[in-house]
Formats: sequence, structure tokens, C-alpha cells
Amino acid sequence: MITIYLYIYIYNPGVGKSPLNHGHGLNQAFNKFAYATHYSTMAMASTKILEVTHVAPFTATTHFTLPLTSFDTLWFKFPPVQSLFFYSLPKDTTFFLNSLLPKLKHSLSLTLQHFLPLAGKLTWPQHSPKPIALYTPGDVVSISVAESNADFYTLSSNQPFQASKVRPLVSPLHVSETGVSVMALQITVFPNKGFCIGLTTHHGVGDGKSATMFIKSWAYLTKENNPPLLPEKLTPFYDRTVIKDPSGFEMKVLNYWIGNPGSTSSDCRNNPKLFQSESSQSSDLDELYRTIFELSRSDIDKLRRRVTNPNNLHLSSFVLTYAYMFDCFLKATDGDKTKSKVFLDFAVDYRNRLTPPVPENYFGNCVVIKANYDDMREEESTFTVLVEKVSDLVKSVGKEKDLQSETEEVISRIIATSSENCCHVGVAGSPKLELYSIDFGWGRPKKVVFVSIENGAISMAECGDGSGGIEVGLVLKKHQMDLFASIFINGLN
Repeated sequence: MITIYLYIYIYNPGVGKSPLNHGHGLNQAFNKFAYATHYSTMAMASTKILEVTHVAPFTATTHFTLPLTSFDTLWFKFPPVQSLFFYSLPKDTTFFLNSLLPKLKHSLSLTLQHFLPLAGKLTWPQHSPKPIALYTPGDVVSISVAESNADFYTLSSNQPFQASKVRPLVSPLHVSETGVSVMALQITVFPNKGFCIGLTTHHGVGDGKSATMFIKSWAYLTKENNPPLLPEKLTPFYDRTVIKDPSGFEMKVLNYWIGNPGSTSSDCRNNPKLFQSESSQSSDLDELYRTIFELSRSDIDKLRRRVTNPNNLHLSSFVLTYAYMFDCFLKATDGDKTKSKVFLDFAVDYRNRLTPPVPENYFGNCVVIKANYDDMREEESTFTVLVEKVSDLVKSVGKEKDLQSETEEVISRIIATSSENCCHVGVAGSPKLELYSIDFGWGRPKKVVFVSIENGAISMAECGDGSGGIEVGLVLKKHQMDLFASIFINGLN
């Protein structure tokens, strides 16, 4: 492993923490500071596939069909949801391969009997007016078992490293002539150090909350002694009649994606590429670095106090964190001519906002995109202005006069700007998902990483130490990351 240290030094007699491992000790009464940014290239790292096995749902003998709703078709062509969960090994690698791995496979089989759509595929039968998620007896989930000599401690830390280093740790979805698999898994062991679980799910079948419910259920059945029963909050709810769509809006959304506003074509049914998103993976991943920044509760309180004219603003932790990271992003990428326009957008869970509300354990997509299409590079986008714009979007949630019309406008805007030099700084994940609570029996995750954020999105999760802070992941070019780190830390002092 090659390690490079970039030092940015300004005299400070009492150095706090690095901004890339930001925490409670950082915001002391110092006007000047010093920090070292640790860059690891892991030049010799390699990942070797040890085996590819297939796990079937336990005792599943009947077909299971899950229709798509308008919320599902909204996310039909978006990239897969990809996450990594890093865990320290309780013992050596032999123990992992001989004991923990078989237990994970067995509990996965038990879990899949509750989540049959994840073992199936997204397909468009000739007799169906729209695609469906279909499980057929004999369908399986592909699980790759790999070994990596990459630096486990760097990959599972807040330190920056090349974005390309996490790509070998997740598996792609399998595409066939009849459709695409809904889920793929990969378990990668780092000898005598730790392992990670790579989860890939098709966004057209479920949102982040649904994917999280699955992996929490898997962890529960691995850890508990009374499988295969699940508590109610982890038992997926599949009834699609709770999503009301009397006007057939899901077909209108679907036609947007297939590029045929008039009608659906039989050619689309036979084209597996229909189920694939346009690639969101940057071609220059080796030039990009990913980092996780932390905002403590005291940092967020400090940002709240900084807002001028706070009356009537929604100053939640999400609003303040997103606005601050967006502000740093704009300043750090100001010279990037390849992304001349930058937009605010994020997804909102609508399970408890529909009439009547949808159960919290509803499996599928139930999120709506909220967006502001003012070009933030052209605006006087100070931190307070950004807070106001994000606050306005949050306050509009659930108050739409016509949710379908607003959603239709968002889709048309996304399509219109996808070919331009635009950057949509969306948000993957949420602190409310409580990802660091996912314990398979050997403790909380050492780190949770959102993989597919290379094109401008950021990720959010609760801080893994349980302190109540928020950790935010992002991917930038190296010089932009250097500048972002400096802006981030200066802005909190």
C-alpha cells in the first residue's frame, strides 16, 4: 500500500481532530488550526472471487407476483441501490469461512422466504400491461464470496481513498433475455481484519427503506435464536391496494422512461435493457476520491445559530446538514466547467404522508423527489440562502395540490437536464434508517458506505458512535476534496 500525506498547516498550538474524522474535540476556541489529510492509493490491492453460490428462499414453493406502482416506476431507470457494511472479524479468517459464512447463508435463506421479490426478477410478461417483480420457484439470489488484500482499516474509515477501490466489493445485477435480477450480494473477507457485505438492489422494486428492512431482517435472523419469525416492524407489507392511482399515473411515468409517451410497445417487453439504468458510474474513478465527513450535534447547533432571519424556517438537522454540505460543494467545485449547473434535489419518504397512510413496513418504493431547479451556481447561494431553499422544499412536503403533476414535472426536468452539463446533488440514505444498528451478532458496523454516489450525490447516515451526529459521504476529484475539506473545517470555526 502506498500512503501519501497532504499537509495543510496553519499555526495552532492545540490541534484538534482531522476534519475527515471530525468529532467533538474539533471545535475548540482556536482561530487557527492544522490538519493532515491522509490519502491512500492502495496501489497493489486486489479482490479475488473465492466462490459464487446461489441461495434460494427456504420452503418457498409457489409463485409470487408484485405489481409495480407509480412510486416504483418513478425510480425504474435510476441506478441500483448499493451499500457496503463493514464489520470487524471476531476471530480469524478460518473461523469466518467455516462458521460465520455458512450461518450467513442459512439465515439468508430464512430471510428470503419473507422477501420473495428479492429472489426474483424484474420482468415484463406478454400478458401484463406493465413490468412486475416475479418470483418463480427455483429462483435464487447470487452471492459472491471474495477475498481482498486492500487496507480494511482505510476502507472502513473516514479517510479519503480512490473511489474505484470499493467497486470490486459489490456485485452487479444479472441481466437475462427475460429481465433483470432484483438483488445481488457479495461478502468480501479481509484476512484476519474484517469483512464487508455488499448489497445491490434494483431501485424499481424497492427504496432505501425497503432495502434496509431486508438487511435488518437478515441480521435479526442471524443473531436471534428463534428463526424464522420476524417482528412486525421487519415483516414486509406487500399489499399494493394501499397505493391509490385511479388515473393510471404509473403508466404515464413508465412511458416517460421508455421514451414512448403514446403507448407501450411490445418491443419494450422483449428488451432487457429496459430494466437497466443509464450508467451513473464515472469513467474516471481512479481520479475520484471518496471521504466521509462528520457533523457533531454541537456543529449542527452552531450552523443553526448562524442562520440569519431564522423565523418561519424549518431548521432540522437534515436541512442544516444538506445546506452546509451543498455550500461547501459549490465552493469546492466552482472551477468545474463539466458541471456548470447545479441543482438541489432529495427524496422524501411518503409512507406516513399519503391519505390514508401506508404502513411503515410497506415494501416497495414510496418516496417522492423534491427539487429546486434554480441553478445554484447562478444564485447568490450563501449558506443562509441555501437553508431557505431547502427549508422551503421540506415545508412543501405533503402540501402538494397535485402530487402527480409535480412528480411529472420533476421527471421531465430530470430528463431535460440529464444531457446537459448539470449536477443533481441528491441525497442517498438517511440518519433515520439507523444503519449502524444492523448487528448480525458480532457488533455494530465499523462503517457503512454508499457506493453509487460518484456523480455528485452525497450520502447521509447517523454517526456510527451513537453520538447523535451525522456523517456525510461524497466523491470528488482530489484537488476538489482538498479544497472541500479546508472549506468544511473553516466554516465550522
